[in-house]
Amino acid sequence: MRNLAIAASVFALIMSAGIACAQTQPNPLDVIPDKMPFDIPYGAPIGIDRAKAVVTAAADEAKKHGWKLNIAVVDSGGNLVAFERMDGAQLASIAISEHKARAAVTFRRETKAFESGIQNGLNYVITLDGVIGSRGGIPLVENGAIIGAIGCSGGTGSQDEVGAKAGAALINKAN
Repeated sequence: MRNLAIAASVFALIMSAGIACAQTQPNPLDVIPDKMPFDIPYGAPIGIDRAKAVVTAAADEAKKHGWKLNIAVVDSGGNLVAFERMDGAQLASIAISEHKARAAVTFRRETKAFESGIQNGLNYVITLDGVIGSRGGIPLVENGAIIGAIGCSGGTGSQDEVGAKAGAALINKAN
């Protein structure tokens, strides 16, 4: 009985110390920014010709490295405009490339931001509808407005990101 009482006392001390530490460390989510983050307006949707050019640029980059990617471009409303499945690209990545593009346009940020947030303990991110915590989705911004997004999948996250950046570079020129 004495051992049980000692164990209960030690547990109570540990718990109170944990609560005290939790109360002294500020929650980074409590910081209130002065400006709205990722506040980029939506613009007119990307057209088919430009979307195809974005896909081609991403595919050309992937070919240089021998990567097999699925590449999707959506418009500013998240609707699929252009898609390419490179020869041999894995089937599961068809939907993933589209998901990355839609997440990038609807949340107005690169999907790498979700990946980083999850890795840094902001696990609430995984509870948001439409999120994908994997890099390779990049908004397409022209004249300060989002006209669409590109999503690449099939390689590692870093390979997908390189392909997406190559495609996005056609639109995201020093805005």
